[in-house]
Amino acid sequence: MLKYIGKRMVSMIPVVLIISVMLFGMFKSMPGDPIRALMPQGQLTPEQIQVERQKVIEQYGFDKPLPVQYVKWMGELVQGNLGMSTQYKRPAIDVIKEPMMNTIILNILSLIIAFMISIPVGIKSAVKRGSTYDNFWQVFSLVGMSVPTFFIAMITIYVFAIKLGLFPIGGMPSKNMGGIYALNYLKFITLPLLTLTLGSLASVIRYVRNAMIEALGQDYIRTARSKGLSEKIVIYRHAFRNALIPIVTLVAGSLVSVFGGSMITEQIFAFNGIGTVMINAINNRDFMIVLALNMFYSVLALFANLLMDLGYALVDPRVKLD
Repeated sequence: MLKYIGKRMVSMIPVVLIISVMLFGMFKSMPGDPIRALMPQGQLTPEQIQVERQKVIEQYGFDKPLPVQYVKWMGELVQGNLGMSTQYKRPAIDVIKEPMMNTIILNILSLIIAFMISIPVGIKSAVKRGSTYDNFWQVFSLVGMSVPTFFIAMITIYVFAIKLGLFPIGGMPSKNMGGIYALNYLKFITLPLLTLTLGSLASVIRYVRNAMIEALGQDYIRTARSKGLSEKIVIYRHAFRNALIPIVTLVAGSLVSVFGGSMITEQIFAFNGIGTVMINAINNRDFMIVLALNMFYSVLALFANLLMDLGYALVDPRVKLD
């Protein structure tokens, strides 16, 4: 397995380089003047503007040829230097550090809760196919997949924030709260967490149910039952293990969303996450943040595919890693 991982890591290098060239080329061809954005703001004379502009050009190497600028950017990126945010006038890594952590906490909790609920529900729906229980979750999943995320967010705000007053409508807690900051953080994160969980439940339940129905219809399941094995052993040891293969695909695909954030949900609840940072960076033409985040998501997607292949080998011994 280590040999396979090494080969895949090496094969990723040219892919990452191609993606980085494409992103850097798009960044350079976008309209706007990043030099002007990095200059000191205020009323400056034409002579002062020219002097400050030249300083920025020399400081950030905008006077160098594009290949030289690309090599410099990649070298700094490998070292963890994401460049300077033109919107905040500070290193981009400092801008995205806290929102990234908030997004990871929000999305990991959402995925854990969604899978903890959807896996047993999906299994039971498949086992009791056509029953009232199954029909209820079928209707729930269809409605959940049809309703957009922003509508779920509006409902949670109306019910739990406006009508019941249990949670704040949105925003982030103040860090000057001392020991009760963690408690207030939980209050502010509850509604975004509920929105993302409800949005994920419908599709995951349907995915698990369909995978289990397909597994339960195989010949080896009938053979296992004919041997007198208990229904629990048949379902959880035989059927569910084979149904894990498509579920692994879903879990690996969810890895990108953990870091990518949920832009709509974060915007609605004014949650300080990476999705909000990305939208603000796009609106304010903060190209270095947009460029760094897109590069990060691209690399993350490649690693998600690697984890997916490794997951296949772990849950299904018939899958060989060559």
